Amino acid sequence: MAHIEDRWYRVQDGNRVPTPLCGRGLRYRVRYSDPDGRERSKSFPDRDKRAAEAFLVTVEADKLRGSYIDPQAGRISLRRYASDWLAGQTFDESTREATESRLRVHVYPYLGDRGLSGIRPSHVQAWDRALQQHGLAPTYRRVLFANLSAILSAAVDDERIAKNPCRAPSVKPPRFVNRKITPWPTKQVLDLHRALATRYRVAATIAAGCGLRQGEVFGLAVEDVEFLSRTLHVVRQIKLVRGKLIFALPKGRKTRDIPLPETVATELAAHIRAFPPLEIRLPWETPDGKPTTARLLLYSREHKALDRHHFNAYVWKTALAAAGIEPSRANGMHALRHFYASVLLDAGESIKALSEYLGHSDPGFTLRTYTHLLPTSEQRTRQAVDRALTGGAATADGLPAAQERG
Repeated sequence: MAHIEDRWYRVQDGNRVPTPLCGRGLRYRVRYSDPDGRERSKSFPDRDKRAAEAFLVTVEADKLRGSYIDPQAGRISLRRYASDWLAGQTFDESTREATESRLRVHVYPYLGDRGLSGIRPSHVQAWDRALQQHGLAPTYRRVLFANLSAILSAAVDDERIAKNPCRAPSVKPPRFVNRKITPWPTKQVLDLHRALATRYRVAATIAAGCGLRQGEVFGLAVEDVEFLSRTLHVVRQIKLVRGKLIFALPKGRKTRDIPLPETVATELAAHIRAFPPLEIRLPWETPDGKPTTARLLLYSREHKALDRHHFNAYVWKTALAAAGIEPSRANGMHALRHFYASVLLDAGESIKALSEYLGHSDPGFTLRTYTHLLPTSEQRTRQAVDRALTGGAATADGLPAAQERG
């Protein structure tokens, strides 16, 4: 039966008698059985009997409610628990590598050696403040915060801790910064295209004309292009995982078909004549995955698959400088994908169709990203009402003749 033991004194013949432990160590020990019948205990110092009593009441109440948490379970360090958590996730390898790196560099130095049950909301807030002082952008801090919160939520589910400190009311997550995308003007796209080395120019055309991500452009094979039906099949990308190039499904593991514009098809055909597709063999999905072959449209001068780090540093940045464009994160190859989206929206393409072409998993994400690029609705509203009221032909006063007769 659960009870509080006084380790300093015992009752003998109706009198309180000191024990050999009197005056040494913690005085009160709460002894109880957990839901599995194992004996547990927790000790409290002298003059803290009320805390011991409160703990005993809480333990017994938690057992009755089915919300009991073993105090020993939360002593595992965040570093050790997070390592086990990461090993059990079904991430693709590049996401696993990126998450592991973020935890190692930005989470473990601050919280890694703390036991799970010892992480307080104040610790989480102080950690985020330290990241802010080190100059990390709010967007990146939100990713780190989400990683930590996911780990601690898993610890709650595993009954190692009772609450996730990241969700405490006193903890303010890094604020969301909605940066509006500014698409490149057409002239800038054309200037960049001309500035690229001849063998890589088609990469800009594919990105700007079909909206492919950089890895998808690098992974495009001649067998993915249907010139007769004017369709581009996006079925793979090239990724860099643990320093090794691999083939993988597109982001979100979502393949898609994209309309192939005449201008893109024409340049692709010319590129194929000048630089015949090269058979490249890479592992599939993981560095030790099954080797897979594709006849790639783009490859290096050394006849190897393109490495994004080398391409961005020595090909893309060189072209930016030649075109008079400032090298920056906003002016990476992804800018051509934004250009593609802006062109389609300006032409009146639907968000749903654009989302499919871009390979987004949710049209809502597409809308949130590009809503500020949608054409203004005032003129469309005027024209729609005019058509409705006139049946397509307005009278002198602007109202349909049928209504005048009525």
